[in-house]
Amino acid sequence: MFQHCRAMLAIVLTALISSVAGAQGYPTRPIRVVVPFAPGGSSEIVARAFVMEMSRGLGQQLVIENRPGGAGNVAMQDVARAEPDGYTLILGHVGTLAMNPWMFSKLPYDPIADFAPISLLGKVATLYAVNASFPARDLREFIAAAQREPGRIYYGSAGNGSAGHLAFEYLKMMAKIDVVHVPYKGTGPQLTDLLAGQTQATSAGAGPLLPHIRSGKLRALAVGAPQRLAVLPQVGTVAEQGFPGFETSQWYGLIAPIKVPQSIIQKLAAEAGRAASSPTLLEHFAADGTVAVGSTPAQFAEFIKLEMARWGDVVKRTGARAE
Repeated sequence: MFQHCRAMLAIVLTALISSVAGAQGYPTRPIRVVVPFAPGGSSEIVARAFVMEMSRGLGQQLVIENRPGGAGNVAMQDVARAEPDGYTLILGHVGTLAMNPWMFSKLPYDPIADFAPISLLGKVATLYAVNASFPARDLREFIAAAQREPGRIYYGSAGNGSAGHLAFEYLKMMAKIDVVHVPYKGTGPQLTDLLAGQTQATSAGAGPLLPHIRSGKLRALAVGAPQRLAVLPQVGTVAEQGFPGFETSQWYGLIAPIKVPQSIIQKLAAEAGRAASSPTLLEHFAADGTVAVGSTPAQFAEFIKLEMARWGDVVKRTGARAE
C-alpha cells in the first residue's frame, strides 16, 4: 500500500514538474489563433491587434486563421477537439459563447465544458446604421419609416445567429417594427450589399462601419452601448432615443481547449493583459471605438456566465432562432 502511494505521488509530482517546465519553455513554435468568422469584421480588428502585441511578448508568432461557417460553430467544434498543448487557440465571442447556446437547438460544442477561458480582450460597441441614401437621420426617424412600411426595409447581418442578427432582432422587439433580415457569410459581404443599396440597414461592431460612416456612404443612427462613442460624439445611444436600459455590445476573448495546462493558460492571460495596456494597441482601438480589457481567466469565466444568462433572456423574449 505504502509503495502504491509513493508511486502515485511520484506520478503527480512528475506531472506538476512537467507542467511548470512546459509553461517556462512555452511557446517553442508559432501559435495558431482561429478566428471563427470571415475577414472584414470587428473580430479581425481585435484579433490582429492582440496577436501583434502578444507575439512580441511571447517571442513566437501568433498566426490568425479565419475559419467562418455556421455562426462560428464549425471552428468552435474543431478547436474543442484540438490537441490541448497551447498551440491552438480560438477567439471567443459574444455569439459563440453567449448567444449560440440559446439560438441553436443542437450545438456541436459546450462553451463551458469544452473551453478554458484565458482573457477577455476587448468590447466593441454595436452601431445601428443605414445606407446614406436612406431618409432617416437618427433612430427615431428610422423606426417611424419602418412603421410606415412594415416588411419593406431590409437589414443585413454577418449571418444567422450572428451578434448583429440578434442585436437587430432585439431592437425590432423593443421598437415593435417589422424589418426583414438578410443573412450573409460575414460582415464584409453584408457591407458590400449595404453600400450598394441592396439592403438598407445593419447592426454591427463599430470598427468595420466607421470608415464608411466617415466617408459619408453610411449614416450611424444609434450606439448600442450605454454611452456614446468618443469617435462619434454626435450619435445618440439607443437608450437615449427612447429605450432606457437598452444595451448591446460585441465582445471578444481568447479561449483554449479545456485540457490545456493551467500554467500555459496563466502565461497567455498575463501576456494578453500586458498587450491590453500597450500604447500602440490602445491608440489603434481608440480610432475604432473599441475598448481594450484584459482579464484573469477566472474573471473571464464569470463574465461568460453572466452574458449567457443575459442573452438567454433576450433570445427567449425575441423568439430569434438561427436555424
